[in-house]
Amino acid sequence: MISVEKFRIGGKNVWIATIHEEKIDGITFSLEKWLLEENLKRITRFLRRRGVPFDPKPGKSEYPDTIKEVIEGRLENEDAFELLSFRGLTPFEMKVYEHLTKSVKRGSVITYGELARKLKTSPRAIGGAMKRNPYPIVVPCHRVISSAGIGHYTPRLEEKVFLLNIEGVERWTSSKRT
Repeated sequence: MISVEKFRIGGKNVWIATIHEEKIDGITFSLEKWLLEENLKRITRFLRRRGVPFDPKPGKSEYPDTIKEVIEGRLENEDAFELLSFRGLTPFEMKVYEHLTKSVKRGSVITYGELARKLKTSPRAIGGAMKRNPYPIVVPCHRVISSAGIGHYTPRLEEKVFLLNIEGVERWTSSKRT
């Protein structure tokens, strides 16, 4: 099932979509409604390639509200992590996502290189795992930055800047660093 809700967060409209059965299989969001449709196509393709079965029909659930609570800081990422299905993940991705979610708290960031050293892998492998993250916001890939600045973000850098600003990490979102 796919649940989509529109919220007002930090003075912006934010569309949040979750794909779920018993637990959340995928999350996407956007500051632009038209882009949400593209994001949904991307996440559903990813889940299908990974062999994750789901019913694509629209429906209501509490999951978009839960993701909103994470964005607003009313629910800890680590608590929301328990709502994720983890279906279709590789063991490496699971290790990266769990470490990131439990170790890099709201209001802080970590570089690709620092995270790679902690997990004894390469920054490029970390970047790939961040790009494939089916659980943005809960698994806070927006908190992973480049040593030279803010780094990249799928689907758009604007969403990363928005999330970091909401979390009070403005020094990484100044025009000099982006």
